Amino acid sequence: MVQPVQLDPSSLNSVEQIQAQAQRQQIQQQAVQAADAAHPFESVLQTAVDRGTGLKFSAHAKERLQTRNITFTPGELGRIQGAVEKAASKGARSSLLVMKDVALIVSVTNRTVITAVDGNSLKENVFTNIDSAVIV
Repeated sequence: MVQPVQLDPSSLNSVEQIQAQAQRQQIQQQAVQAADAAHPFESVLQTAVDRGTGLKFSAHAKERLQTRNITFTPGELGRIQGAVEKAASKGARSSLLVMKDVALIVSVTNRTVITAVDGNSLKENVFTNIDSAVIV
């Protein structure tokens, strides 16, 4: 036997309302993707931290990386971590790491990048208070 179904028209959404809701969701997703794309270095850095590399960046180093537009891929972060480990195995405490056209001063003991210098600033620069250098 078929029973009639009673629908409450006030509880139904119009096609326009459904389309508008779908459009809002799409815009929100695009905004989230754009926000992620706007900070690629931060997301790569956070990924490295999440993976437990043990490498930290001081507030000063983060600022220098941003102002000098220096970014690292996950592979480069791994190479930096490897260089820090190598320096630690040799007894280094504070090291200059040179990779391509970037120099990093790293506290090997704390596994912390202290500052970063780009290629333009490397010329005629003097690095003090280091006990080792690693070419990556």
